[in-house]
Amino acid sequence: MLKVLVVDDSILMINNIKAYVESLGHSVVGEALNGTDAVKLCLELKPDLITMDITMPDMDGISAIKKIKEFDKEVNIIVLTSHSQEEIVMNSLKVGAKGYILKPVSKENLKDAISNIYDEYSEDDEHLLDY
Repeated sequence: MLKVLVVDDSILMINNIKAYVESLGHSVVGEALNGTDAVKLCLELKPDLITMDITMPDMDGISAIKKIKEFDKEVNIIVLTSHSQEEIVMNSLKVGAKGYILKPVSKENLKDAISNIYDEYSEDDEHLLDY
């Protein structure tokens, strides 16, 4: 089971992602409405995975990823964005995101993105994903 931090400036989106994450057998350990709070919560909660929106007030997702990766190189981050612009997606991957999902997010898209990141687990470690 993964510990997940959900970051988005929309409460509705947070609730949707949280429901998807929990239905996949993982645990949402925190929620943040902006990048600044995401950085603080990441330090405090030490999640395994972060779902990160790009466009947010206060601090955008790309800036938050940069700051988080300064102190936690191991955390995996999936970017959730409504921007299909290649440059934005590539920038997020360049600063440390492991994958991205274009909004609207579905449970299946999230499951696939998580599987793509964690497929390096051996068969013995499959129970960690709880799929």
